[in-house]
Amino acid sequence: MRTLHWFRNDLRLQDNPALLAACQQGEVLPVFILDTDEPARSALGGASRAWLHRSLTALNASLNNNLVMLKGSAQALIPDLCGRYEIEAVTWNRGYEPWTIQRDSGLKTALKVSGLSVASFNGALLFEPWDTVKKDGNPYRVYTPFYKHCMANLSTRAPGVLNTDRIQVVPHEEQAGLESLALRPQVAWDDAMLMDWMPGEQGAQRRLQHFLATGMGDYREGRDFPAKRSVSGLSPHLHFGEISPHQVLASARAESPSDDNQAHFIKELVWREFSYNLLYHFPTLQEKNLQAKFDHFPWEGNEAFLKAWQAGQTGYPIVDAGMRELWQTGSMHNRVRMIVASFLIKNLKLHWHHGERWFWDCLVDADLASNSASWQWCAGSGADAAPYFRIFNPITQGQRFDPDGEYTRRYVPELKRLPNKYLYEPWACPVEISRAAGVVIGEDYPAPIVEVKASREAALAAFSEMKRRAEG
Repeated sequence: MRTLHWFRNDLRLQDNPALLAACQQGEVLPVFILDTDEPARSALGGASRAWLHRSLTALNASLNNNLVMLKGSAQALIPDLCGRYEIEAVTWNRGYEPWTIQRDSGLKTALKVSGLSVASFNGALLFEPWDTVKKDGNPYRVYTPFYKHCMANLSTRAPGVLNTDRIQVVPHEEQAGLESLALRPQVAWDDAMLMDWMPGEQGAQRRLQHFLATGMGDYREGRDFPAKRSVSGLSPHLHFGEISPHQVLASARAESPSDDNQAHFIKELVWREFSYNLLYHFPTLQEKNLQAKFDHFPWEGNEAFLKAWQAGQTGYPIVDAGMRELWQTGSMHNRVRMIVASFLIKNLKLHWHHGERWFWDCLVDADLASNSASWQWCAGSGADAAPYFRIFNPITQGQRFDPDGEYTRRYVPELKRLPNKYLYEPWACPVEISRAAGVVIGEDYPAPIVEVKASREAALAAFSEMKRRAEG
C-alpha cells in the first residue's frame, strides 16, 4: 500500500504515531505543506519561520532528501498528490487549533469520499483534550483539579520506535523544495538569533539530555533565576514536534531522581496540556477574554509606551533585559516573561493582545495554545488566572531573581559597570557614581517611562472601574 504521510507540527521520525502507521502499511510519500489557506492571524511569525526552515532541513536530511515540500492550499495539493502517485491512504497527527480542526475535518471527509483511507493520531499531547474533562463532561477551567486528573491517569508509555533504515519512500519527481517555501528572511538576522539553538529532532534530543544532566537537579528553585538557566529549553522543540511529550516524560522519569525537581518539571508538561485543553474547549482563546468582565477594562492606547516595551527601552532593567533577550535569541526566560507581561498589562495598561502578538512574531516557541493561555493568565482574564492585583514590581523582581545582575547586564550592557545596589533603580544612583560607571540617565539609558507606585495604583483603579462597568 502507498500512504501519504502529511508532516505538520510533528517534524520527527521517532515516536511519530502517524508516520509509524504509514510505514507499517508499505511505501510512504512524506509531505510537508506550508498551507496558504491559513488565516493571517495565525500564520507563522518571523522567528518561527526561521526555526521551521532549519527544522525542515534537518527532517529532509533524515529522510535522505525525500521530503516533498510544497507551498499552497493543502486541500488542493493533497488530493492532487494522491492522484498522481496512486496513493491509497493518508495519515497525519492531529492539530488542536480551531482553524486546523476545521480544515482537517473537511479534508478527511473529502479524501474518504474519494475512496482513500484516512487516519489521524495524537502525536502532540499526553492526553486528548476530550479525555481530560470533568465527570459531568465539562472542561476544567482551574489548573489544580486538571493537574490531579492528569496525574491520576498519567502513565509512562514506551515511545514508538521506527527503523529508519526500512522506510520505503514512494518515488517522486517533486522539485519545488525548501527554498520554494520562502521561510528565511531576505536579511539573514536569523543566523544570530539561532546561534545557540539546533532545530530538528537531533537538536531536541541533545537539549533534553543536556537538561537532564545539568538542569533537572536544580529545577524547582533554579528555574526562577534567569542567570542559572535551570530550564529545559524544550518548548520550541515540542511546538514543532521535533520531540514528543511522551519521549520527554519517559526520559525524565528514567534518567532523573523521583523528587520535587522531577515533579515540578512534569507539572510544567501538564501546564502545557492545560493550555491545549483550554484552546480546544474555548477556541476563541486567542481573541476573547475567557472572563467576560475584562471586556469592560479601560485599556490605554499609548503607542510610545508599546514601542518602548518592544524595544527594551522602558527604563526598568529587568524588563528591558527580557525584551532584548527575546529580540536577540527568539526566547525569554519564563520568570522574565511573567515580569514583562505584568509590566505591559498593568503598569502600562496596554491590552494583552499587544503582548500576545509581539511574542507570536518574536518567539521561536510561539504556540497558539500556550501563548494565548499564558497572556490571559497574566492579564487575569483567563482560566485560573493570576489575580489582576498581583502586579510584579520590576525593581524587586530584578533584585530577587537576578541579585548579581548577571542576566540583566548580559542584555543591558550599558549598565554593566553600575553597582548592584543601583542596578534595578539606576535613576536613584548618585550622579558621581553613575557617571563613573559611564551611565547618564536619559542619555545612555532611558529614564523610567512610568513610576512603579503610581502606575500600580492606576492599574488597581482601572480594575475597580472594570468591575463597576461589568456590574452596571
